[in-house]
Amino acid sequence: MRNILEVQDVKKYFPIGTNVFSFLYPGKKEYKKALDGVSLYIQEGRVSVLVGESGSGKTTLARVILRAIDPDSGSIIFNGDNITKKTGKELRNFRKQAQMIHQDPYSSINPLMKVFDIIKEPIDIFYKEYSDEERTKKILAVLDDVSLKPSTVFAEKYPHMLSGGERQRVAIARSLSIEPKIIIADEPVSMLDVSIRGQILQIVKQLSVNHKITVIYITHDLTTSRLIGDEISVMYAGKIVESGSIDSVFSNPLHPYTQALLDAVSEPNFQNVDKEKVVRIKNFDSAPAETGCKFFSRCPYSMDKCKIEPRLENKGQNHTVSCYLYDKE
Repeated sequence: MRNILEVQDVKKYFPIGTNVFSFLYPGKKEYKKALDGVSLYIQEGRVSVLVGESGSGKTTLARVILRAIDPDSGSIIFNGDNITKKTGKELRNFRKQAQMIHQDPYSSINPLMKVFDIIKEPIDIFYKEYSDEERTKKILAVLDDVSLKPSTVFAEKYPHMLSGGERQRVAIARSLSIEPKIIIADEPVSMLDVSIRGQILQIVKQLSVNHKITVIYITHDLTTSRLIGDEISVMYAGKIVESGSIDSVFSNPLHPYTQALLDAVSEPNFQNVDKEKVVRIKNFDSAPAETGCKFFSRCPYSMDKCKIEPRLENKGQNHTVSCYLYDKE
């Protein structure tokens, strides 16, 4: 199966502590290394999960992939074409093929527009040759695809008349309306009631299968990632530390950070409700290391050699990890 997206050694640093005094008294600038050499390979027609704690760089990576912001270095290869420096019409053509579903269904759609017009807007931009009849047919079809039925009724509603789950379905329908090849779903269910999260994730998974759309599902929740994911990449402090198939990573987590994330997953074991859970991590409040392995200061297995940054290496069956624990030397 071929890769539809390749992120190659992408870096994105943001200056921190910038204020009026930094201009009056210039000195050494400090940077937040949001992405510090990220490489990621996404297979066509699959659901790839990107998981990590808040601040690990997941959303920044999504914005770089979509060219909402430019990387400082590295390359983004989409469908065999390097889109890192694309501008104008070429960038517009790429954005038609890559869409995003945002976290907040309340702010991602215009409250003053009917559902019909919300979905019609991207169609007007990218399918100018469509007749009014073709546009209406397309809008009703995508509403059916996300289970907003009867579609003719929902098309005439305003966002304030919808629940949070229904608004997120509208956002999904809007992304689907221009037939993208890849959709990035950034925490699409984190602001929704637990009772409907599974429904939204099932819609996303079904769209991937029925329309052969590649989905990048960004989350910090390992439980939901297993529901829809085919592959998973674990991100920590701007680095990919482990990646592989969902089953491989969940059944045999290699990186200590991945193990800690799985340790923290809640389990409905009511017999042990008062038992404190053991998470394999130390120094919870320590910041990521500046040099070497980013997880060095929090890892219970850290060694002197970890002060040199480990490489992401294959440890069998397309399961890669960045950790010295598995060196044969």
